[in-house]
Amino acid sequence: MSSLKPINCLIIDDEVSAQEVLEHYITQTSFLKLSGICKSTKEAFKALQVEDDIKVLFLDINMPRESGIDFYKSLQHPPQVIFTTAYPEFAVEGFEVNALDYLLKPFSYERFLIAAKKLKSVNVNNDKPPYLIIKENKTLHKVNFSHILFIEALGDYVKVHTKSETITTHSTFTNFLKQLPASFLRTHKSFCINSQYMKRISGNLIYIEDLSIPIGATYKSSVLKALHL
Repeated sequence: MSSLKPINCLIIDDEVSAQEVLEHYITQTSFLKLSGICKSTKEAFKALQVEDDIKVLFLDINMPRESGIDFYKSLQHPPQVIFTTAYPEFAVEGFEVNALDYLLKPFSYERFLIAAKKLKSVNVNNDKPPYLIIKENKTLHKVNFSHILFIEALGDYVKVHTKSETITTHSTFTNFLKQLPASFLRTHKSFCINSQYMKRISGNLIYIEDLSIPIGATYKSSVLKALHL
């Protein structure tokens, strides 16, 4: 039996049938715990004020009065989010707000479980530190995974591009990638991106913020599959 603390979840969906499906799936998943069900973003906002240990939202995008994406953007300290939607065109917009995943309705338990398992890899319960200690020359940098935009191979070195700086460290690309959570996606023999910052894909380029990162021919199918596109 696992000794890890269950991950507290909040369902936000105005459709009773969708609530029931998510509730059933969550109760079937040993590492998840349902904290509540909200039928509106107003209810959800109140729930988040009362319960400070909610780690993930299962949030419907097409909500009445306010979209799920707009609601999520309004939160000052949002938990992780897995969007649920009947409209695949919302997928890229979901990734723009750092969504962990999105579930296209109707979805199976198997597909739900793929999304749920990503929660473990981003350490929402802080059982492992959500950061790396990276050595650059004689300096040690503490870098949160959430601050990394992409990683670039450079011979025997790796360049870590964050929101505010670029850190160069001595490492093989393969060994460095082993330290990263599942939200990171290799797109090329020399590049790996944080998929939470993906804005769009155009041809053989994937855009992170205002930067374009190449997608290698041998990686394109796996990239599209990982992003469920």
